[in-house]
This record gives sequence, structure tokens and C-alpha cells, in this order.
Amino acid sequence: MAKSRNTRRERDADAAVVETVDGGLAQLVPDRDRARAWTLLIDGAPQSHVDLDDPAYLSFEYQRRLGHVIDLIAPPGKPLHAVHLGGGAFTLARYVAATRPRSTQQVVERDAALVRLVRRELPLDPGARIRVRSLDAREGLAKVPDGWADLVLADVFSGARTPAHLTSTEFLDEVRRALRPGGVYAANLADGPPLAHLRGQIATAAARFAELALVADPAVLRGKRFGNAVLVACDLPLPAAELTRRAASDPHPGRVEHGRALTDFTGGAAAVVDASAVASPAPPPSVFR
Repeated sequence: MAKSRNTRRERDADAAVVETVDGGLAQLVPDRDRARAWTLLIDGAPQSHVDLDDPAYLSFEYQRRLGHVIDLIAPPGKPLHAVHLGGGAFTLARYVAATRPRSTQQVVERDAALVRLVRRELPLDPGARIRVRSLDAREGLAKVPDGWADLVLADVFSGARTPAHLTSTEFLDEVRRALRPGGVYAANLADGPPLAHLRGQIATAAARFAELALVADPAVLRGKRFGNAVLVACDLPLPAAELTRRAASDPHPGRVEHGRALTDFTGGAAAVVDASAVASPAPPPSVFR
């Protein structure tokens, strides 16, 4: 670890980069198994993993599941217009650029100090068409032209919690405005028993989109532990069968719920609106041990 909270990378290749950003204490920790790979943590909570030599490599299981969505929403290699709400270390924007060259992307990351740190230490490919805006996610989404995006991907956490104003039907109305007809919305959600937040988010998406799928560890879906779940929404049929196959073959196999089974999973939860929205629950301390 670096000797102070505001320091540049030490010459030692094994040293972490530690710096105070708007959201807390950021650490870029080198991956000892991959020469130019790093994990970003904020206040000890893992946020992103990036391999500068292989940006198509996705280490975190939830990012791998989002990668499957990116792979399946259009023919292989076809460029996308993508909006990323929440930047972290720009892992998924790098993934899109690597797997779908000539894509045009917008990243909205509120933490301007974090953006500066990542740009300096883990620079983006200058040839990638990635624009980064240091704005609140909903404010940045409002600047996206109507019908511009093939994909809107939400992965926004503040203090390890999704802010309340990014959980409502009004937020999804803005997502729909930015999406082209048939475009896809995907979100990284986090919850634990009794899964009230997750059930409410599925009900909220169902109030605005015709087709939904949810990918998560079976133990999370059974309410046995806190973890991530990837929600996918569209007005056209989703590639549920192929998503199921890919999730099941991951190093940490995931389960896909869709259709009637997903509706039943909500247990009658109501859609969330701005007036009553709350942030997602904080993870228990044991999650990051």
C-alpha cells in the first residue's frame, strides 16, 4: 500500500495506487496473476477489474454476466451505441470497444476525482470512441438524445448502495427515452435476504418493459446470501436460452429466471416511484472479507 492517501504509483510494480476521491478512498491493486491488470476498490469494496492487455477479460462474475448481455444483443462485432451509468474503471466500456470496434459510447460517472485517477493510471485506448461525463447518472442520462442508445447499462453504487433516484419508474422512463426501439436496458443490482429490493426492482422494470430476465447466483435467488443480480429488460424477446447456457457455464454458474417464473419471484411487489424510492440495502461487512 502507498504511504499516503494522495500519492502517485510507486516504482515497485507490486504497490497499490491509493488516492482519496469524491466517493471515498480509492485503491488500484495490481493483479499478481496478470501483468497489467488491476482491481479498483472504493472504501474496501471491490468495484472493477481491468486488464489493460486484454480488455475482453472480465474477472468479476456480475461483469461477466453483463458481458454475455453485450455479446447477445446484436450480431458479433456489430458496433453499438452504449450508455454506461456508473464508470468505475470503465471495464465494460473497454469490453465493448474491444469486442465491438467502432462502437460509440458514453460513460456517466459522478466522481470526477475517480475519473481523473482512472484516466491517469489505466488510460483508455485513444482510438476508442468513449466519452466520459462527470455528472450524476440521471442528469447525464437526460443529455442522451432520444432513441440514441442500443444499450443502457446501469452499475451505479454510492457507499456500496444504488442511489434511490436510480430505482424508480421515472428513472426507467428516462432510460426508455434514450433507448432506440428494441434497445436493451441492463442493470447490476445488489441485495440479500429477504430480497425486497430485488423484487421491487423487477416489478419496476416490468411496469416499463415487456420482456425481462434476471441472472444471479442460485444462492442469492434463494435468499441465502447477499450478492449481485443482473436484470435485463427490453420490449422485444430476449435471448434467454443462450443467456441461460452462458451463465450456467461460467466459473461461478448463474441461474436465469424469465417469463412466468420471474413474475412469480416478485411475490406481488409493487413498482417503485420517485416519491417512495429508497437506496438499495448496504451489504453486510462480511461480504468484503
